Amino acid sequence: MGKLFCLMGKSASGKDAIFRYLKENKALELKEIVPYTTRPMRKGEENGVGYYFVDNAAYEAMRREGKVIESRSYDTIQGKWHYFTADDGQINLSEGSSILIGTLEVYVQLKKYFGEDQVVPLYVEVEDGLRLERALSRERMQDEPDYAELCRRYLADRQDFSEEKLAEAGIDRRYENLDLDKCCLEIVRTIKAF
Repeated sequence: MGKLFCLMGKSASGKDAIFRYLKENKALELKEIVPYTTRPMRKGEENGVGYYFVDNAAYEAMRREGKVIESRSYDTIQGKWHYFTADDGQINLSEGSSILIGTLEVYVQLKKYFGEDQVVPLYVEVEDGLRLERALSRERMQDEPDYAELCRRYLADRQDFSEEKLAEAGIDRRYENLDLDKCCLEIVRTIKAF
């Protein structure tokens, strides 16, 4: 039986780079789980890579059909955005291990759905000042930078990943991403231990 590895951390903590590294490590044999969102695509994004981009009607239809495993909704500057994991055939732990990027809330909901023994947290952290610098740099590359949304995400992360919530979720191991290669190697060791 495989495991579902849930990679999480505050925005701009390096999750995407770590995720790519782990996906490309063929020895790990991890199947990527692509979540869904109703938010607009950012510059350089492609449907089905990182996210499946759907509209609100598609999200609501999947909810009615009982195909939403977990979901979160955020009131943003641009309106309400939904992020969710769907029961669309991507996750089959009897065929091996899978990995996805999520939030602490995603991790908790996945544990409820699949069972605590099946879902493994991979919590990445970066000092807040460095994280803010990374977020600003990324936002500046957008055709129309949305600094208000960047600030909203940054502040929301302080609550969403508070020490109290991390403790409640049972997150007792952290991976510090000051050096990407070292961080990735530490996570690889964890995955191989399962």
